[in-house]
Amino acid sequence: MAVPKRKVSPSRRNMRRSHHALGANSFVEDKETGELKRPHHVDLKTGMYKGRQVLTPKED
Repeated sequence: MAVPKRKVSPSRRNMRRSHHALGANSFVEDKETGELKRPHHVDLKTGMYKGRQVLTPKED
């Protein structure tokens, strides 16, 4: 069984975890409507994805 020979200092531990932070979400402008949407996601308002109708939009 592997056992550490020395205690890992808080500084070294925190330096290792510096890459664990989450980045901000990216958004792109929709070509038809001009609204911001997530890339590679279905537009829930129109139901379009890659120029195709994949969902029926909800009617208000």
